[in-house]
Amino acid sequence: MSHLTDQFDVMDLDDFEELLADRPRDERWELIGGRVVKMMVGARWEHNIIAQNLAFGLRQRLRAQNSPCRVFLETFCMKNKTVESATLPDIMVHCGALPAGATSVDNPVVLIEVVSRGSAARDRVEKWGVYQRLGSLQHYVLVERDRSAIDVFDRAGEAWASLRTLEGLEAVLDLPALDVSLPLSEIYQDVLTT
Repeated sequence: MSHLTDQFDVMDLDDFEELLADRPRDERWELIGGRVVKMMVGARWEHNIIAQNLAFGLRQRLRAQNSPCRVFLETFCMKNKTVESATLPDIMVHCGALPAGATSVDNPVVLIEVVSRGSAARDRVEKWGVYQRLGSLQHYVLVERDRSAIDVFDRAGEAWASLRTLEGLEAVLDLPALDVSLPLSEIYQDVLTT
């Protein structure tokens, strides 16, 4: 962490929001379960294309159903006081109305992270430890950046069902809470060919 955040390793959401007001414009920070994390700015092109493919595919299918759900990319925040978190998921789906000018939601239905070697531990352990405590969340999806493989955690009532692992471009990502399916070939289009 930078010297600016050394004294703020752990804090609550209210203090974190005050800290954000003073951050340099070229920095992105998250609060994960009370821990301040300085994020990398910029990502490899593969990450960006996968995130775009997911957002476009989800948005297209949800619109076709006249769904009240909206798809958000990395700059829209998930803030939740109960889990002391303010994160910027790669893809977030929220269902229901939003007030004009909203910059965050606290009740996502789907959260998706594009996973790289550098983000794997944070996405698979730290964020998952926080996200599974969100009562609204129905699916947490971890999309590998460098190979056609996706891990999906699904909520079954109040508990989390076992992990589903999808591999290969012929596999299909099903998100029953949204009544949506996306083939991995579409998710990895223009990134992976075999």
